[in-house]
Amino acid sequence: MFKKILIANRGEIALRIIRACKEMGIKTVAVHSTADAHALHVRFADQSVCIGPPKSSYSYLNVPSIISAAEITDAEAIHPGYGFLAENASFAEVCNSAGIKFIGPSPESIKLMGDKAKARETAEKAGVPILPGSAGVITEESDAVALARELGFPVIIKAVAGGGGKGMRVVMEETEFASAFVMAQSEALASFGNADVYVEKYITQPRHIEIQIIADEKGNIVSLGERECSIQRRHQKLIEEAPSAIVDAPLRKKMGDMAVALAKAVKYRNAGTIEFLMDVDSSFYFMEMNTRVQVEHPVTEMVTGVDIVKEQIRVAAGKTLSFTQDQIVVRGHSIECRVNAECPEKFTPSPGTITAFNPPGGPGVRVDTAAYTQYVIPPYYDSMIAKLIVHADTREEAIMRMNRALDEFIIEGVKTTIPMHKKILADEDFKQGNISTKFMERYHSPSK
Repeated sequence: MFKKILIANRGEIALRIIRACKEMGIKTVAVHSTADAHALHVRFADQSVCIGPPKSSYSYLNVPSIISAAEITDAEAIHPGYGFLAENASFAEVCNSAGIKFIGPSPESIKLMGDKAKARETAEKAGVPILPGSAGVITEESDAVALARELGFPVIIKAVAGGGGKGMRVVMEETEFASAFVMAQSEALASFGNADVYVEKYITQPRHIEIQIIADEKGNIVSLGERECSIQRRHQKLIEEAPSAIVDAPLRKKMGDMAVALAKAVKYRNAGTIEFLMDVDSSFYFMEMNTRVQVEHPVTEMVTGVDIVKEQIRVAAGKTLSFTQDQIVVRGHSIECRVNAECPEKFTPSPGTITAFNPPGGPGVRVDTAAYTQYVIPPYYDSMIAKLIVHADTREEAIMRMNRALDEFIIEGVKTTIPMHKKILADEDFKQGNISTKFMERYHSPSK
């Protein structure tokens, strides 16, 4: 087992990894920008190294500084968390070259699954259902229009290297296609340095269902069930839950088997998530694979009892998975609300100083956060303050528990999304599980 791990991240996920390491008897190294000098992940790590000024490109994305920090502190491994360098194949390669274990998949898997067109092709070869669309990258507008006519509108244009909704355009009618195609290419180039896009048939009322898998380096791969992530705005998730209200045991097994088949096809190791779009008839289609631990991993932990971060560390150290597929049983229901420092009406950032902070507690309540009273939320990074997670025997009880926990959650000094979460939980369609990725349009039009 590793003796010391460097966490190449910040905020709640850095603190989450530090906690797992402490419980495993592993020393930790925190890296931080000058803006995060007083952050909790810096305080609770065994060692800390400043790696640059506030801007991410000079600190949390500064590969030479991070590698140097690992070398001078004798860290044997690096956990990237999510975001920043977590899905950067070049960073994984640099770690390997420096003799430092990257706690995640191989660079080859990251590259393959990071290219949306190649990932789609790989999924199809593995027998995983995919949405009808272009066989690969499509560069000519005339070819794209012809394919869109063949598929039938609406269609969606996606950046090959996309993520977070960037480089993505839904086209309802042919008259809108030409401008949308150019805009998607331009945004993809600006966001990812790669203008390549592809075209798919668009499902108008999809559910976003994802399967968590974890694999060791001996070829064992296990599915940990599904998460429902349909409550989102501009492709950014707001509320996640496990299990999904509409996935029964046979469908869970079918989706899990498909996810494992894809992971095997790319010789995957460590934690990963296969994301699917589900139609109203419960047919599902591969969307993408996230080659890292997800923000929403706690809901899976709550219903399975598996500590995903500890398991990531164990398998990266060469250990066999500590469980088999038949030992994974989904118990109860878990919901996660992402509490962000944002104006709840417009979802615009609200950085500043937290003047009062009282996280909720009680049975079945978990709060993953790195915030505290007088903590300054910097304007340089993601605006998430905390992840509020609850677990109960049933979905109805979990909703009630989340409402209670939200009422107890006091955050003053900045605006938060707590009022919006309460509004969503009170919605009759949400309570009945009648949701899709279009759910938030009832509160906010896409243009706002």
